[in-house]
Amino acid sequence: MRVKVACVGGGPAGLYLSILLKLRDPSHDITVHERDPEGSTYGWGVTYWGGLLDRLREHDPESARAVEESSVRWRDGVAHVGDRSTRHRGDEGFGVGRHRLLEILAARARSLGVDLRYGRGVTGDAPPAADLVVAADGAGSALRTRHAAHFGTEITHGSNHYVWLGTTKVFDAFTFAFAETDHGWVWAYGYGFGPGGSTCVVECAPETWRGLGLDRADEAEAMVLLEKLLAGVLDGHPLTARSAGRAAAPWQTFRTVTNRTWSRDNLVLLGDAAHTTHYSIGAGTTLALEDAMALAAALHERGTVPDALAHYERERRAALLPVQSAARYSARWYENLPRYIHLPPRTMFALLGQRHSPLLPYVPPRLYHRLDQGVSRLEVLRTLKRRLGPRLARAAQRTADRRMTD
Repeated sequence: MRVKVACVGGGPAGLYLSILLKLRDPSHDITVHERDPEGSTYGWGVTYWGGLLDRLREHDPESARAVEESSVRWRDGVAHVGDRSTRHRGDEGFGVGRHRLLEILAARARSLGVDLRYGRGVTGDAPPAADLVVAADGAGSALRTRHAAHFGTEITHGSNHYVWLGTTKVFDAFTFAFAETDHGWVWAYGYGFGPGGSTCVVECAPETWRGLGLDRADEAEAMVLLEKLLAGVLDGHPLTARSAGRAAAPWQTFRTVTNRTWSRDNLVLLGDAAHTTHYSIGAGTTLALEDAMALAAALHERGTVPDALAHYERERRAALLPVQSAARYSARWYENLPRYIHLPPRTMFALLGQRHSPLLPYVPPRLYHRLDQGVSRLEVLRTLKRRLGPRLARAAQRTADRRMTD
C-alpha cells in the first residue's frame, strides 16, 4: 500500500525506516523531521555485532557496505581492575561513529527521494499531516509524552550515575576499567569507533558520585578527576565531554522506558520512544534498526495501516523480551558491583560475561563460577561425543568385523 509517512526524529531508526520504505515502494511520500541541524548529534560511537550486519546486508546492501567500511572491529574484551588485568577472546564486535552512521543513512535516504528536514522540531500538539506518523524522537519523545496516558508510558530510573564521554585513545578491544577510590568504585566502558577515537562511558554509584564531588564539579574539574582515575587505560589521552556542535554531556541515571501499547490511531512509536535497554549491553542502535526493519516489512505486507501496526508491535515485543531481561540483569550486576569486584580477575571477568543470567544474583559468585565451568566442560564433552560418536562406532564395528573373519 502507498502511504504518506512523516517520521519525527532523524536518528538511525527514523532514517533507516525511510530507506526501507522507499526501497520497497518508491512511490511512498516520506518526510523525516529532525529538530537539530544536520551534522549535530550527541555521543561519539555506537556498537553492534555481526548479526546486525548480516541483516543490514539483506535489507539494503549499499548502506550496509558503507557502514561496514566505516566501522572498526574487535574480538577481545579486556578488564582492568586496579593494577590487575585479564583479556578474553569473544565474538566479533563493531564500532562506528554516530556522526558517520547518520551521514551514511541520510545520504542513502536522500538518494532514494526521502525529504529530510533539519532544524524543524515537531511538538506533540502539532504532529505532521500524514497517513502514518512515526515517533522516532527518542526516550524523551514529545509525541509519546503528549499521549502518555494512552500509551501507558512508564519510566523508571536506575540508581547509578553515568556520563557519555569521548577520548582520542583508540582501544583495540572492548575495554572495562575499574578504579577504586576512597568513596567507592568508578568504572568505564571503552570501545573504538574509528581511527580518531573511542567512546568512554563512565559510571559509579550515587554515594561515590557525591563523595567525589562530581555532583558539584564543573566540566573541567570532572574531566581532570576522571582522567586521573582512568590513567591506566587512557595512556595520557584526554577525555572530552563535548561532541561536535553539542553542549557538555550531563551525568544521568538510566531511564527505562516501557509502554503498554505502541500505537494510537496513525501514530506509532519506534526505537527508544517505544522501549529502552540499558547501555551496558550495547544494543540500543541494533534494536532501533531492527524496529525499522519490522515496521517497514509490516507496512509492505499487511493490507491496512492498523493491521500493520498491530503486527509490528506483536513481532517486536516478542523479540525484545530476552534482550530486555538481559539488560535488567546487566544493570543490576553493576549496581551490585561490590559483590564481584574483589574476586580474582579471571573469575570476576567471567562473571562480568555472565551478568545477564537471572540466576547469578541469587547464587554465591564463586559457586556460580564453578557451576558455570562445570556446565561448560560438560557441554564440550557433549559436543565431542556428538562429533566423534559416529566415527568411534564405525571404527568399533570395523574392528568387530575383522575379528569375526579371523
